[in-house]
Amino acid sequence: MIEVTRAMIGRLGNTTTIIKDRFLGFLIWQSCQSTLIYFLCKTLLAPLAPSTTFSAAVFAFLFFQLSLLLFSTSLFLVSSPQPVRGVSPIELLLGILKLIFVHGGQPLPSDFRRRARITLSFILFLASSGVSGFLSVVCLSGSQVFGALGLRGLAVGLIYGSHHVLTRRWVLDFPIVQRPLFFSYKMGVRKAVVKAIKLSSAGYLLSLVLFFFINDHKGRQLAFGGLVIEQIVFYFACVVVFLCWELNLHLLQVFLTKRYLFAPPKGSAAAETNPSDHLLAALEETSEGSVVRYLAYLDLCMVSESNVDTWRRAAFFEETGETYKKVIAVCLKPLEQLTLDLNEGLGLGTSPDKSFQLSHQLCSSTQLLSSLHEPFYDFQVCAWCARIAASLTVRSHKEDRFGVAQLSGSNAATVSTLLAALLAVETLMGKKTNLQSPNQYLNGPANIKWAALSPTRRDTTIRTAASSNKKDIPYYSKAYSMADILRTSIYQIVSNFHQQMLTSSKAGLLDKDWIATSAPTPTPTHDLLLQKLKMFLEFQAN
Repeated sequence: MIEVTRAMIGRLGNTTTIIKDRFLGFLIWQSCQSTLIYFLCKTLLAPLAPSTTFSAAVFAFLFFQLSLLLFSTSLFLVSSPQPVRGVSPIELLLGILKLIFVHGGQPLPSDFRRRARITLSFILFLASSGVSGFLSVVCLSGSQVFGALGLRGLAVGLIYGSHHVLTRRWVLDFPIVQRPLFFSYKMGVRKAVVKAIKLSSAGYLLSLVLFFFINDHKGRQLAFGGLVIEQIVFYFACVVVFLCWELNLHLLQVFLTKRYLFAPPKGSAAAETNPSDHLLAALEETSEGSVVRYLAYLDLCMVSESNVDTWRRAAFFEETGETYKKVIAVCLKPLEQLTLDLNEGLGLGTSPDKSFQLSHQLCSSTQLLSSLHEPFYDFQVCAWCARIAASLTVRSHKEDRFGVAQLSGSNAATVSTLLAALLAVETLMGKKTNLQSPNQYLNGPANIKWAALSPTRRDTTIRTAASSNKKDIPYYSKAYSMADILRTSIYQIVSNFHQQMLTSSKAGLLDKDWIATSAPTPTPTHDLLLQKLKMFLEFQAN
């Protein structure tokens, strides 16, 4: 869940208030848009809704705003830049029983407590959605239909909350193109309106069961005309409530995913001495799942790839080389972790026989599918890191006046990490790696032979995913995208350093100049990385 890092001090400075300020701005703007929608709705419903006194109208407006404030706050608390896994209700119950009877009041394992907090935040969101739906529908419909429509409002609120949690709409989606706030907001209004109409229609139909139950047990007898008016009022109120919620969700996405400049003002003393200090602090001192760290990676990616803040990128290549090594280190770490997790999930690097039993493992254990999907929870960060590392390596060809990228070994570490990650992802996608002999390499088009899994293994893997199509496997789309990003990043480096790599290859120094002395993980081996690099050097990697 969103973590507002309170303990960050020193170098991080004013960035500790990033999320707080954006949340307050979100609350202000959501209250403005909800006020406009509320009065527009009351104007349209005036001929159908019962007349109320001025004081009742004021209280209805205040409670409507409070209900949206409750929903918006819970929406903010449950939002996260990456998917997170909680505990099932049974696991939560067993954990409580262990805490009482087994552990004797002693704390449970930290991982379980973290996942339990995630589950409790989801439950809190469901409860707030129900309460907000109850109050909002009552305030929009009028006090005379409090009982019937209020309970149905509670039901549609729970339906919306369940849909939001189960479809993982709480995961923040960082846009590819950064726009000003107004244009970013405008881009999603139409989509929010369509989504609100669809969800409100589904919620209305599902709440009809509760409507008939209430009518049977309350003995409410309405004329046909009154019944029709009540249904019209309720449906219109549902559409308005869902529209407010969808717009709030879109507005929160816009505020939290907007780029933040982790840099001192240009021309200040800090900009002359330590221009990269705030950015490195945000990358090194914040927790892994925090929004601040994601914003730092986004800022670093835009600085590395664009020519807007060239003075900030030039500061990376300072004479000592310490800044550049730190920047590359924080970018390669997520990629190394991705490679390690995939190799462990595939059973590589521990036992030679396990790599040949991949399909059997996938078929016999559904937990392995989850373990292979979890490494891609940091997909956005890994994608940014691959692009950043490749862009800085390419930029160093012309902008690195002191040669710190090459002398520090960062170029070799970058190429090795990207190759290792690509091999792990391609193995996951169904490609099999065979290390060939030198004679085979000279006679063949490439050193690495890629072959699809045998039909038996392929069919077993597909049956594991309970589908006849490999694309239905949960992690397949992200693995395909990650492989494309890694391949493109490596080709960028190879294209810019092609002549140097050819010279090193002819002199037999390609591995010394472009492959790190120690592999990021137990697999792939040093020779396998070298052969894969030669494959890229011949522009035959696909």
